[in-house]
Amino acid sequence: MKKEDVILVSVDDHAIEPRGAFDRHMPEKFKGRQPRVENFKGRDVWMFEGDATGYMGLNSVVGRPKEEYGMEPLGYDQMRRGTWDIKARVEDMNANGVLGSLCFPTFPGFAGQRFQNVADKNVAMAAIQAYNDWHLHDWCNAAPGRFIPLMMIPWWNPQAAAKEIKRMADLGVHAMTLSDNPTVHGYPSIHNDHWDPIWKACEENNVVICCHIGTGAKAPHASDESPIDAWITSMPISIANSAADWLWAPMWKKFPKLRMALSEGGIGWIPYLLERADFTHGHHHTWTNSNFGGRMPSEVFNEHIITCFIEDEYGLQNTDRLNMDMVTWECDYPHSDCTWPNSADVFWKQAQHLSDELIDKISHRNAMREFSYDPFSILGRENCTVGALRAQATHVDVSPAQGMGGAAPDRDPNRPVTSGDINRMFESADAKTAL
Repeated sequence: MKKEDVILVSVDDHAIEPRGAFDRHMPEKFKGRQPRVENFKGRDVWMFEGDATGYMGLNSVVGRPKEEYGMEPLGYDQMRRGTWDIKARVEDMNANGVLGSLCFPTFPGFAGQRFQNVADKNVAMAAIQAYNDWHLHDWCNAAPGRFIPLMMIPWWNPQAAAKEIKRMADLGVHAMTLSDNPTVHGYPSIHNDHWDPIWKACEENNVVICCHIGTGAKAPHASDESPIDAWITSMPISIANSAADWLWAPMWKKFPKLRMALSEGGIGWIPYLLERADFTHGHHHTWTNSNFGGRMPSEVFNEHIITCFIEDEYGLQNTDRLNMDMVTWECDYPHSDCTWPNSADVFWKQAQHLSDELIDKISHRNAMREFSYDPFSILGRENCTVGALRAQATHVDVSPAQGMGGAAPDRDPNRPVTSGDINRMFESADAKTAL
């Protein structure tokens, strides 16, 4: 195999919802109450139910020089067009050699958490369904074969959530976003039977639960004086605590065909987590009363949990310690960890020592199987390779765009950027300050 022969499917990217995304999908009785973009003091802000919500771009810095990373975009004109325009996104995917993409939401929160505590549950449910319809029909279906659609659900009503899972699965959606720790948002833990109707609906409809880092448990900032590099380093691994919580949760025995994905978590740390989990069970289960039915925790993890990586040389050098049938690749476009427009080159540099079979598994086959995604039947396999896609994108300008603007902290070039600098940057970028 050569780099040009690789087929890349990303299980973690992000869409910046464009202006008007909710307009035509909101029920008539809620027209005028749909989430919308307004401009305050020269910046774009998402408004819903009288509240200015979240940051505009959430670190959508793709296409900028790395020296200008860290500035939160405050408007659509400060982001590369591919972040919010579907035609431009597909062109950027082609230039990057990427066939398929699963895109998490931005304004609603990666798990739709911004909709979960809205006072009027009827309008909140309408907004969730409007988002799902926009994401499927206007985003994914606008480019057949190029996207893995992802739904969000109402956490407060498991029965309504189950119906929404069925509705979307019938339309071909087999991925659902959920917080890795809902208790952070005031909801019952994953050990509570509150969630059973949701787990049941996911199992029956072949839907993967996708838990993105930062949707529940988050890597803490050690101090305001700590270099931000320390936080960025630990951010993906911060999902390890939640991974252990899910591993010991009861849904796997109740719903044995259920699967989940640890989105943007990396893979290099997983062998030790599983070693520690097996040690814990063997050393402590007689007094903790944990029961895996004669199996080891690592077996349950390897059967039910999908993992992914952007760059992970250590993980790819230790494939004998991972279940390579559940390892997938991600791009993370348009965030600062993504390697666009060189993702195919980075993947090949780290994976070329593997067998063709393993390369195919982690680059696309595992993702296609687990997420019920079949682009070959639409596009033809020969048109899905890195080489074929890049040949379609010779006109795409991938050179860095300087001076796009944002909320950059004032900083001394001779002093490391600290967590305090970033917190102040977030405060200045927070939509509420625009009001």
